Amino acid sequence: MTKTLSNFILLDNRDLNTPKFVSKLLTFFSSKYLVGLFRVNALFFLSLVFINCANRGTPEGGPKDEEPPKIEKEFPENYTTNFEGNEIEIEFDEFIKIKDLQKQLIISPPMEYQPEIKPLSGASKRITIKILDTLQPNTTYAFNFGNSITDNNEGNPYPYYRYVFSTGDFIDSLTVNGNIVDAFHKEPETFVNVALYEVDSTFTDSIVYKDVPKYITNTLDSLTTFSIENVKAGKYMLMALKDNNGDNKFQQKFDQIAFHKAFITVPTDSLYTMKLFSENLDFNAVKPKLVSGEKIMFGYEGDYKNMKIDILSEVPEEFKYYITKDEKADTLYYWYIPRLEVDSLLFKVSHTDYEKEYTARISVQERDSLIIEESVSGTIGLDEPFKITGSTPFAAFDVSKVTLIDKDSANVDFTTRFDTINNTYVFDFKKSYENKYAMKILPEAFKDIFDDTHADTLLYSLGTKKESDYGFARLTLVGAKYPVIIQLTDSKGDVKVEKYSTKPEQVDFYNITPGKYYIRVIHDANGNKKYDPGNYLNKIQPEDVSHFIFKDDEQIRAAWGYPTILNFTSE
Repeated sequence: MTKTLSNFILLDNRDLNTPKFVSKLLTFFSSKYLVGLFRVNALFFLSLVFINCANRGTPEGGPKDEEPPKIEKEFPENYTTNFEGNEIEIEFDEFIKIKDLQKQLIISPPMEYQPEIKPLSGASKRITIKILDTLQPNTTYAFNFGNSITDNNEGNPYPYYRYVFSTGDFIDSLTVNGNIVDAFHKEPETFVNVALYEVDSTFTDSIVYKDVPKYITNTLDSLTTFSIENVKAGKYMLMALKDNNGDNKFQQKFDQIAFHKAFITVPTDSLYTMKLFSENLDFNAVKPKLVSGEKIMFGYEGDYKNMKIDILSEVPEEFKYYITKDEKADTLYYWYIPRLEVDSLLFKVSHTDYEKEYTARISVQERDSLIIEESVSGTIGLDEPFKITGSTPFAAFDVSKVTLIDKDSANVDFTTRFDTINNTYVFDFKKSYENKYAMKILPEAFKDIFDDTHADTLLYSLGTKKESDYGFARLTLVGAKYPVIIQLTDSKGDVKVEKYSTKPEQVDFYNITPGKYYIRVIHDANGNKKYDPGNYLNKIQPEDVSHFIFKDDEQIRAAWGYPTILNFTSE
């Protein structure tokens, strides 16, 4: 019998990993030779053979599961009318998990109290929704889960699952469709809320600051289009919001907004394009604070250019003050001399539509020291000015202590201008290709308001590139609305060079550092030579901005030029 079994195995060893072999084994063990005595041993041997089969090689697995989970039951059923309960259950055919629910889930109309949704973590075959809010009568509600529901093993999403019910006799079924664009940048934001506010007797323009919308949807992370579904017929205000704090209300400081120029009437077949923008902040001042000796910090929001700081406290006749701006922060510094023996100073901060008094506490502190910094070292652009900035306000500058020579030791004429708000002296001089420039500034040329100066000679070495190191571009605008601001930007949208044009003409950019550039054209409707975003309350749309690219993957190469036509008639 043992011989017979050995022969069996040897004979069929080549078939060890096949169903044929397993079938023969089962036939053999059911034969009369193994009835009774070998029954237990046969079962043991069979298990060893299967282990052997598993270990003799790596079996090929089946295809990867790419199927999303399937819904087996919804209670109450999806699209239920006359909904009365407060709990919903959705059952799936496999274990699922929910991810990014806070970002993905959109409830329309929004609820004051967010429902409890499980599972918040881990895996389950069931989603439960417990409604904590009081539902409005005769209203269609929609829970939009986006791509948050996935199977537990492979992460296959159940795409854009929506659970809809109505507290009335029917489901509202109208839709409003469109797309989102960024008013200034090439690409729009993701996860943008698009909403409808019902225009009735209670509607006011300020509703976006105080109340949640009637209907809402979201573009999620990969779409620029939107569809607001299950809308009832009526008159609405259409708006979009990059809602950065998730309260479904517009906060100028944190959110971007878009709005349609007129009310819309549903049903509608129109496709609406919404331009998302950040408003210029309304001016607001922050309580001032002494940060070092005779230096008071005034923080602000909005535009500082019309900001005035007036001292209301009594000060000596020799009192002087200077105001500079922080290079990066929204802060003005109020410097003063002489030192005052007081506990506090009273100020009035005013702006176009703003006026408020503030008290700054005063104490004896160490003054800042004068530190001088240059704007550029090494290579300088042909049209780039050279700047020197002080850490404390300059009070005097002796230009006779400055000399500038080129590589041939010839004197180079220059002019200077003082930018008081940035505490910077700007040196302008004509530069030529492939030249060297040496600037020497003798000691005590600069003096600050505290009579501090520099004791050492300041030496700066600058150089320009040869002409063949630069590229250039010639842009021809067809169908543009003038005046325009034409900018060459990097991939982040930061401006590298720009020009202003008031009439149809070729616009040439010379001496461009080789690299990857994008073209942004701002249609300067009010002629103030800067981009103006919109304003919701004043019903002002942002100025039109167009984006173009150079050929050859947007590269400007050395010793190479691009004649490019920008066609606005197709926009």
